[in-house]
Amino acid sequence: MADSKGISLIKEGSECAVIVAHPDDETLWAGGLMLMHPKVKWTVVTLCRKSDPDRAPKFFKALEKLDAEGFMADLDDGPEQTPLDSNQVQKTIELLLPSNRFDLVITHSTSGEYTRHLRHEETAKAVLALWKTGRLLAEELWTFAYEDGNRKYLPHAIKNADLLVGLNEEIWRKKYDIITGIYGFNKDSFEAKTTPREEAFWCFKTAC
Repeated sequence: MADSKGISLIKEGSECAVIVAHPDDETLWAGGLMLMHPKVKWTVVTLCRKSDPDRAPKFFKALEKLDAEGFMADLDDGPEQTPLDSNQVQKTIELLLPSNRFDLVITHSTSGEYTRHLRHEETAKAVLALWKTGRLLAEELWTFAYEDGNRKYLPHAIKNADLLVGLNEEIWRKKYDIITGIYGFNKDSFEAKTTPREEAFWCFKTAC
């Protein structure tokens, strides 16, 4: 794991990718970090919901607020959470990304951020596999670091994560407004109640 007392990789001109399963994951788990660094070249890819007439346009509106470019795929996201073929997930990521080289790549944790969404875990495993085999190049790879105590409480930052990023009120409010105002989740929704004021990441410098 990296010794990440700072976020030196995220600076003006850095090229950083955020690879997630669903539109809104980028904002929920890393939106504050993105908003804090508008001069970074952010690329966001989401593996699901490209054909969703509601969520897809909201994704691109959210990216305008995050100063990011984005790309979508349409992998199965049905409630059954039928497992996807790992090679298919990896290939989809490769096709979505405009480049295979970034200063930093951020994605889900292999254990997810809450109990339980298989697509989050599959996305993380695919990104890690691409990085380990050199098909995705990055100086560091970060994974989200949140947990919900096996549904005992809403997801929140893991306090002993490698990197904790506290959001000031202005940044958190912008992030919350994307979740509620653009994605349209009401104030009593899981997403709105969860919206973290502290973002957390596990940080890796070498493939694990």
